[in-house]
Amino acid sequence: MNTSKPKTLVLVDGSSYLYRAYHAMPDLRAVPGDPHSAATGAIRGMINMLQALRKEVPADYAACVFDTSGPTFRDALYADYKAHRPPMPDDLRAQIEPIHEVARLLGWKVLAIPGVEADDVIGTLARAAAQQGVEVIISSGDKDLAQLVDAHVSIIDTMSGKKRDVAGVVAEFGVPPSLMLDFQALVGDAVDNVPGVPKVGPKTAAKWLQQYGSLDALMAHAHEIKGVVGDNLRASLAWLPQARELLRIKTDLDLSPYIPGFPALDSIAISAPDIEGLRRFYEKYGFKTLARALAPAAEVASAGQGMNAAAPMPSDPAVADGVDSSVGAPAAPSAPARRYEIVLNWPDFERWLATVQAAELVALDTETTSLDEMRAQIVGISVAVRGGEAAYIPLRHDGPDAPAQLPLDEVLARLKPWLEDAARPKLGQHVKYDRHVFANHGVQVHGYAHDTMLQSYVLEVHKPHNLRSLAERHLGRAGINYEDLCGKGAHQIPFAQVAVERAAEYACEDVDECLGVHEALWPLLEASAPLRRIYELEIACSEVLFRMERNGVLIDTAVLAAQSRELGQRIMQIEAEAYALAGQPFNLGSPKQLAEIFFDKLGMPVIKKTASGARSTDEEVLEKLAEDYPLPAKLLEHRSLSKLKSTYTDKLPQMVDPRTGRVHTHYAQAVAVTGRLSSNEPNLQNIPVRTPEGRRIREAFIAPPGCLIASADYSQIELRIMAHLSGDHALLHAFQQGLDVHRATAAEVFGVSVHQVTSEQRRYAKVINFGLIYGMSSYGLAKNLGIEPKAAAAYIDRYFQRYPGVKQYMESTKALAKQRGYVETVFGRRLYLPEINSPNGPRRAAAERAAINAPMQGTAADLIKMAMVAVQKTLDAEKPAVKMILQVHDELVFELPAAEETWVRHEIPRLMASVADLRVPLLAEIGTGPNWERAH
Repeated sequence: MNTSKPKTLVLVDGSSYLYRAYHAMPDLRAVPGDPHSAATGAIRGMINMLQALRKEVPADYAACVFDTSGPTFRDALYADYKAHRPPMPDDLRAQIEPIHEVARLLGWKVLAIPGVEADDVIGTLARAAAQQGVEVIISSGDKDLAQLVDAHVSIIDTMSGKKRDVAGVVAEFGVPPSLMLDFQALVGDAVDNVPGVPKVGPKTAAKWLQQYGSLDALMAHAHEIKGVVGDNLRASLAWLPQARELLRIKTDLDLSPYIPGFPALDSIAISAPDIEGLRRFYEKYGFKTLARALAPAAEVASAGQGMNAAAPMPSDPAVADGVDSSVGAPAAPSAPARRYEIVLNWPDFERWLATVQAAELVALDTETTSLDEMRAQIVGISVAVRGGEAAYIPLRHDGPDAPAQLPLDEVLARLKPWLEDAARPKLGQHVKYDRHVFANHGVQVHGYAHDTMLQSYVLEVHKPHNLRSLAERHLGRAGINYEDLCGKGAHQIPFAQVAVERAAEYACEDVDECLGVHEALWPLLEASAPLRRIYELEIACSEVLFRMERNGVLIDTAVLAAQSRELGQRIMQIEAEAYALAGQPFNLGSPKQLAEIFFDKLGMPVIKKTASGARSTDEEVLEKLAEDYPLPAKLLEHRSLSKLKSTYTDKLPQMVDPRTGRVHTHYAQAVAVTGRLSSNEPNLQNIPVRTPEGRRIREAFIAPPGCLIASADYSQIELRIMAHLSGDHALLHAFQQGLDVHRATAAEVFGVSVHQVTSEQRRYAKVINFGLIYGMSSYGLAKNLGIEPKAAAAYIDRYFQRYPGVKQYMESTKALAKQRGYVETVFGRRLYLPEINSPNGPRRAAAERAAINAPMQGTAADLIKMAMVAVQKTLDAEKPAVKMILQVHDELVFELPAAEETWVRHEIPRLMASVADLRVPLLAEIGTGPNWERAH
């Protein structure tokens, strides 16, 4: 009996991925920033997809199948077939031939056969392969191909992770693959302009086919179907056979002119990548990182060389051969011969301790039990002092074959003097996390001089900053993934159960790559004084954030419980009021029921429709309808209060650390491209403050007995930055004279004296001031103010007449951004705008708005970070009992002994206002109280 594993054919629906790659990728150019050079976004997207697919799915045969231009046999069957499809964008059309070329270079057979569609070629290949016992995997996002699925044919969508095998098709569509063609005929295909039965959606089609067994049987019993859909079905009886033929994927094409020997598959056997051809291609189209990642097999060093003889580490055959034997992916470039050691005894430990104590810089990393930085415990520690040399100290591995390890407490005791010595420079990747891990064991690490994550964040904010991406980008090295070691999802094992040899390779590789990335990035920072200053600010801010996260904030869970009860009662009351307004009970979260009540029963106007043609009841529609109808207003209130309850009053008590009685948020430092911090687990920066219920949440953020909460924030910081950047005389004058800037703007725009400005005029001016910072159009301003677009346009024109410097700043900033591809903050942080020269109008317009706003948001982010560093330095020196506990946008929150209130009220605003010298004075305001809300 033959028990050998069946061979596999992988078929890529190239035409499906062309469009998805084009729309998913940014506007990349062969010459970055030059809008006249060749577009390359779709090419890069296809390369990414093909490489990932080849890595994930080992294949014996492979083809990448594309549509061709020109008519197909379906156009002859139905003149309106695909009639509504817009023409392919010129930028995408120009990338088709390069995509075909690079697919061939990557080892794929490329097929584009005139007169038929890619689906028909895929269907024919799939059926022929399945008949020969070959397993077929189709890579596509197109649901039409589901009609091909059977026991030997499945579909994967690498972009969404969805898999369609027989069970997956049934679960998704409610019918087996054998009925998918009948299902499609009933539902129709809007993309290809093939009508189905009017008003028949997927649920109805599935129900009918489940009941009658086939489209033919359903048509024979059409007289039994009641109601409007029955009438529609009977009216469609003559059309349905033609719809089915249009949608039927051919599986019997003669492919022998294109595939020699077909139906044999030998001529589409997957081949090794053409390394030199790829190198030339990548260089031609500006893919420098991809070009660097290529290397001849002979140049690649065997993994694990030089390992401690007591614990040999197996070579990785994929690296040793230079090409992954299962997928044919190009190997990483040559790296230094690696000497990775596992430290299992005291003599080796003492030798490595002496090495790190003598080193100028040490890369340091921890392997732990958890990603929760406040609870994570150490499993092992790795260090590296020079390229290719690293050691791993396993401390708590408990797998079945785990060797005897050194005792954790004693190892930390011996390392502690070095770890806590600020004069011994250390390097890490996301060092704030490792600080917490060591602090969980009573060790306060000092001397972190560098963080590769923050180096990348400052130099290349628009790119990924994880170590794997950095190593691939700057070293051309593809390391071991965590999931390769521990598995995924429910089957993932703790790191402590990973075999020590494999864990050591992973941990040593981390610190080795961290050292290599630092050596690549640090010279770039040293070469730019502004960027180096920003990086040093980020390093100092990381230390402050670590302490803030460690401090946490005290939560009164009883207050939240009471608020939760009140919110629950109010939510129930709103539901009853909504039922009364609707004249019936209904599911407030059901778009279908809402549409029926709004538009059929109550006669409200349809504002917009969804992509599928349904009448929309999304938040934008509710807000518009709420202007004239009470029921949508009730629903908005219901949603708002329900979110408050689930996100804050119910959830926050569950997030209190039982050891401290406090909530410890995590501040992500390298996420926002503007430099702003983000808070998560829990997110304390998005607590709503525009409603009384939202503001009350902050009442639960309290001070301990004998203490107070203080809240200090910058006043109108982004408008002040706009005045500084634009140099507009009137705007500078308003701030320099300490005027109410919104009132001053209203006076300018409405042509009245400052004393004559009404509250309504001031409100308009405030919206204009902040709206223009965010690039608001006249349409957006009109919507915000509830006025006609012409009136809004007139206000904007008048504003720019009175503040010509602002207009000039906006135009010059956009022009400079188009020229350089980035803008800068006052202090030199670079904010990249990949879409600033995009031929795609909406993307380009969004990038232009970002070009105006990003320098202000980024400068505000720099200022608050500078304030955090300056304030913490003063607190350490003068008032160590005062703790910084929260940062929310332009606000800093403190916990302080009541006796320090006078000092805090005077000194904190002064420190915040003095961190920078702009053309307008900075102003910080402060309040104190027993809780966060009262401090405002």
